[in-house]
Amino acid sequence: MITANGWEEYCIWEHSSKVKELYASRCRLEAEEMTCAAQAAELLSPSVSVGDTLLDVGCGSGYFFHSLVKRHLNVDYYGIDASPSLVEIGREIMPLYGLPSERLQVVRIEDLGGHVDHVVCLNVLSNIDNFHRPLERILSLAQKTVVLRESMSDSSSYQYVTDNYLDKGYPLNVYVNTYKEDELISFVRSHGFSAVAVTDRHSDGQPELVIDHPHHWKFIVAQRV
Repeated sequence: MITANGWEEYCIWEHSSKVKELYASRCRLEAEEMTCAAQAAELLSPSVSVGDTLLDVGCGSGYFFHSLVKRHLNVDYYGIDASPSLVEIGREIMPLYGLPSERLQVVRIEDLGGHVDHVVCLNVLSNIDNFHRPLERILSLAQKTVVLRESMSDSSSYQYVTDNYLDKGYPLNVYVNTYKEDELISFVRSHGFSAVAVTDRHSDGQPELVIDHPHHWKFIVAQRV
């Protein structure tokens, strides 16, 4: 028998009770603000005007909205994520903090269209097969600014590994990729943006183990030329 639910069945973010609990606590402001979210909002701040639109790609449950509000960045926030259960957490909780539930949508990057002023994408592209197609889609949307946080180094590394932190009974794999920094920046610039790399404050240039695999976090801030 053929079914059409393979995406959810094999999506690691659909099968981690710990992640769901953590994301709910972030939405309820019970967990400490992520350093990378704070830094992303600060990097975005100089480019934001009142009433600008911002799309959070791979938003999880939309808790980056709190980082914007905390810094008085008055933008129209929208978030998309491929995980229905994570989006549902945000739809239930975030309206209590001023974000309408319809601003969070279950959408995969490949299905994106339209235009927004700013795009933020944190810790997403390193966990999918490659960056080219999704980043091209992100860059085509953004009219002003793109802020990325991904694993970057002097050379590229592609791994497809088992995530041992999922709920029992789900031995699923995920990409843990590190992209060559120069290649990523060149790709962004080729789509009509200036781009600079910024040291990640949380990891301070040191590799961080995530699901027992090193990630070399760094930001790219891109401005449309």
